[in-house]
Amino acid sequence: QVQLVESGGGLVQPGGSLRLSCAASGSIYTINARGWYRQAPGKQRELVATITSGGITNYADSVKGRFTISSDNAKNMVYLQMNSLKPEDTAVYSCNLRGRRWPGGANLNYWGQGTQVTVSS
Repeated sequence: QVQLVESGGGLVQPGGSLRLSCAASGSIYTINARGWYRQAPGKQRELVATITSGGITNYADSVKGRFTISSDNAKNMVYLQMNSLKPEDTAVYSCNLRGRRWPGGANLNYWGQGTQVTVSS
């Protein structure tokens, strides 16, 4: 069983900052990548940012230059620093982990419950 728990969401004014954290627990053999996705009301879930086990990052165009993803593999943590937040960043942000639970096992996606981020004055 792999569990992901997000924290750090909340209400922030436009232009403000928030830092999301995601803690992973459970039995995992190898992690290929971790990431953050978001889903706004009435919209499909979209990728925000990902980071591979080797530290390669990828960002949605809409957040480039404003958001930074990072990870602490020793602590099984991944973070999303969000600066210059805009009302259109309002969404439920979910943490994702893709990896194998045992050697030769399938690469599976695991998801957290999500944390609400609201950007409003």
